[in-house]
Amino acid sequence: MESTDHMRFFAVPVVLLVLSFLFLSSRRRRGTLQLPPSPISLPIIGHLHLLAPIPHQSLHRLSQRLGDIFSFRLGSVPCLAVSSASAAREILRTQELAFSSRPMSKAVGYLTYGASGIAFAPYGPYWKYMKKLCMSELLGARTLDLLLPIRRDEVVALVRTLYDMSKEGRTTVDMGGELVRLTNNVICRMTMSRRCSGTEGDLEEVRKIVAGVAELFGKFNLADYIGICKDWDLQGLDKRIEDIHRRFDSMMERILKEKEASRRKQGGGMKDLLDTLLDISEDASAEVRLSRHDIKAFLLDMFVGGTDTSAITMEWALAELINHPNILRKARDEIEAVVGKKRLVAESDLANLPYLQAIVKETMRLHPTVPLIIRQSSRVCKIKGYDVPANTTVFVNMWAIGKDPKQWSEPLEFQPERFTEVGGHNVDVRGQHFELIPFGSGRRICPGTSLALQLVQSALGALIQCFDWEAEGGGTVDMAEGLGLTVPRAKPLVCTPVPRLNPLPLD
Repeated sequence: MESTDHMRFFAVPVVLLVLSFLFLSSRRRRGTLQLPPSPISLPIIGHLHLLAPIPHQSLHRLSQRLGDIFSFRLGSVPCLAVSSASAAREILRTQELAFSSRPMSKAVGYLTYGASGIAFAPYGPYWKYMKKLCMSELLGARTLDLLLPIRRDEVVALVRTLYDMSKEGRTTVDMGGELVRLTNNVICRMTMSRRCSGTEGDLEEVRKIVAGVAELFGKFNLADYIGICKDWDLQGLDKRIEDIHRRFDSMMERILKEKEASRRKQGGGMKDLLDTLLDISEDASAEVRLSRHDIKAFLLDMFVGGTDTSAITMEWALAELINHPNILRKARDEIEAVVGKKRLVAESDLANLPYLQAIVKETMRLHPTVPLIIRQSSRVCKIKGYDVPANTTVFVNMWAIGKDPKQWSEPLEFQPERFTEVGGHNVDVRGQHFELIPFGSGRRICPGTSLALQLVQSALGALIQCFDWEAEGGGTVDMAEGLGLTVPRAKPLVCTPVPRLNPLPLD
């Protein structure tokens, strides 16, 4: 008994000595790391207070003081902000494998069925399979060509709707709502062979779900960053997350059951993307057996990534054109020279409309719909001479890069000509030129890039060709930004479309 007491007596200081040694060793190792500069933090919350109300703008202001790469903490989570094309290249290309995964937030994990689908799945075999499936079957060139009539139908329907509204004497139109209707119907028909706006209730439900998901993905939830808040719903977000998930799951379950019933009755025929996903889920020899949750998560990716972002890009572009009538006239002159007035601009015309393409590029530079590329480091690595620890959340600020005066002359001005002049006409948006990466870059570049560009350019071309545009009440359009994962306008674009061709060239 006495021997045991002596052992306990000596064990306590030995344990304390070992722990002290490990702590001091850790401090010394950290002291040898060359970490990026960091602003002064507060206890517990770190730098959360510095990122309100619009994170990408706040990070941009900090970068002007701290440089194009700096570290910060969101609660207990180490983070890195990158605001230059050269640093973005190091993360997204040079050391891409170390930054190929995305951090998992509470909202993302719950709403995407545990990061199924493709947008938020961890980098690994499942994600690689889904990416290959997207590029070969779901969103590849062959599939997009087959589904071209759907995009054409919906662009024609939008133009006809706006024309009818003007003939009925409606002086103003919420163009944000009309553009969401366009993109919603394109995605719904491509994925499920049905229009989401068959009834106003269906359309409104899809719009609310997409807007809610985008907002929740973009919110800083204290439970994700501060340990003591993990089990507390201090911001009231848990109830909203659960409500949106329940509504989306219910809608998708109904659609899946209807699709399965129609497949049993009809057998073959033209397949949509949902048919392809269900075929794979029923194929016992498939490389990866897709579960029902996997299919629902992929459809959520399609809705959020394919409707909200494209509609917002067109809304920003139209707002800029209203504020710059000379650019609008120049774009219309180009379209009339190539297309004329007797037929509607088509996707096949886009290659011959470089100024229209430049307008879209300039819109994506000034108003990237997803302003921050968010990744997570899987190992310790060096970026521009600084050490980046493993499990660091990285924010590549595309919004700031698009306004970098080292990359762009007069960066705050809307000047499409910068993409038609020598030196700028070759700048692409497909992830190769890091001063302009609205769709990301590398392995995790958005798989819907081609679809988005085809739809946005052809629809915007039709709106330019067929209508003159006036801001509500005259004057200019307010260009303030709103909140969310995407960058919506703070105020809806309410304007007046004035038909300029009679009859409309809709055949």
